[in-house]
Amino acid sequence: MRYIITGATGMIAISIMNLLKENNEIYAIVRPGSSKIKNIPVDSNIHVIECDVSDLCNVSLPDSDVLFHLAWKGTIDGRDDSYTQLDNVKYTLDACKLAKKSNCSVFVGAGSQAEYGLKEESLNGNMSVDPVTGYGVCKYTAGKLSRIFAQNMGLRHIWVRILSVYGPGDNKKTLISSCIDSILNNKPFDTTEGNQMWDYIYSEDCARAFIKVATSGVDGKVYTIGSGKIRPLREYIEIIRDNINPDFNVGFGRRAYNKNQVMYLKADISELVNDTGFVPQITFEEGIKRTIKWFRRNN
Repeated sequence: MRYIITGATGMIAISIMNLLKENNEIYAIVRPGSSKIKNIPVDSNIHVIECDVSDLCNVSLPDSDVLFHLAWKGTIDGRDDSYTQLDNVKYTLDACKLAKKSNCSVFVGAGSQAEYGLKEESLNGNMSVDPVTGYGVCKYTAGKLSRIFAQNMGLRHIWVRILSVYGPGDNKKTLISSCIDSILNNKPFDTTEGNQMWDYIYSEDCARAFIKVATSGVDGKVYTIGSGKIRPLREYIEIIRDNINPDFNVGFGRRAYNKNQVMYLKADISELVNDTGFVPQITFEEGIKRTIKWFRRNN
């Protein structure tokens, strides 16, 4: 099969390519001149296409089967930059156009937990949403508009709302990455009390879920991607510490919770499992060992 991936230098995209590269052809769309192009696996089946997400309508690719749209500007910084976030909605529609132009049969778009806002229950694709950031508002808008747009073009549309993903190649500003970096380099790491109940999923498992929904997901559905299991955030941090330096002093409680701090985050993956057969395979204990190993090599 042939796959198109936007945002191809990201952690999830890299994991998707690693799972697919052996028996499939992949067109990896990346920002021109990106320093992260070096992270893309070197393989004869992977073709790197340098194109800004704002220029997707001008790309010409061979006929393909699936387009995974993961590109999004302002994911870490600028989440409330309204103009940047609104631009991303247009880019999502442009990605749908590219999928149709390339004769894909399915478009899979990457949504976010931010679409839900503040919830105290397990998250699924059918519940009401109330995003509190510009990022969340525009992710939700992109999902809704691209579904209408894709279905009007006869394109199967799947939207996935991703919870917290970690793994090799993660952004340096995430909690897990900054925690690993601080402990490896013996730098202070101050955080909240860590009482948030949290769901983390390893990048390879997240990638596997993307592939499953592309082949078996129901047209028009929204799926939530997570491990389906939770534990206190403090526990995750302690596992990281104990795998690097058990004597490291984590500054629990030295930071206040954010104004709109989510305190409960858990994916209800029952529909994802029932429709696609997806089952997470990698425990946090195993996934974090792989992640720490990657950080040691690339630190």
